[in-house]
Amino acid sequence: MKVEFGKVVSVEYTGTLSNGEVFDSSDGKEPLQFQVGTGMIIEGFEQAVVGMEIGEEKTISIPPPEAYGERDESLIRTIPRSLIEGKVEPEEGMTLLVHLENDDELPVTVRKVTAETVDLDPNHPLAGETLNFKIKVLEVKEGDPNACGCGCSSCEPHSCEE
Repeated sequence: MKVEFGKVVSVEYTGTLSNGEVFDSSDGKEPLQFQVGTGMIIEGFEQAVVGMEIGEEKTISIPPPEAYGERDESLIRTIPRSLIEGKVEPEEGMTLLVHLENDDELPVTVRKVTAETVDLDPNHPLAGETLNFKIKVLEVKEGDPNACGCGCSSCEPHSCEE
C-alpha cells in the first residue's frame, strides 16, 4: 500500500541539520505516526512520504519555508528582567512560556541576559534551518476521513469541537 493523502503512516526517522547534528530521531522510541494531510507535522516531511511504500527508505532535505520557516529577528523582544525575577532565574538558551492576553501560551527562547534586561525570541528553535531526514515507512493504513489534525477526536469535516 502506498502512502496517500488521508492514510495513516508510521515511520522511523532521523533528523539532522546541515552540519550533521542530530536534532531528533525515533531511534529508541515509538515510530512517528500521523495522518497525511492533517497538518500534524511539517509540510516538507508530509510531502516527502506521499508515494512511498512499506519498507521504503528515503533521505530528504527540507528548506526552511517547508519546515519551521525563516528566522525573523524582528520578533525578538527585550523586556525588563524584573518582569520575570522571582519566578525563574533566566539563563541563555532556556525556554520560557509567555502568557498572552488571549490566555494562549507562547514558548520563547532566552537569547541574552543582562543585569537589567532579558531578550526573548519566539522563533522556533529550528527556524531558518534546512532539515535533513532519513525516513523509513513501517506501516500504512486507512485514516479517519473526517480528521482535521487538531487531535480533539471529535472532528467533523472542517469543524472542531474541544
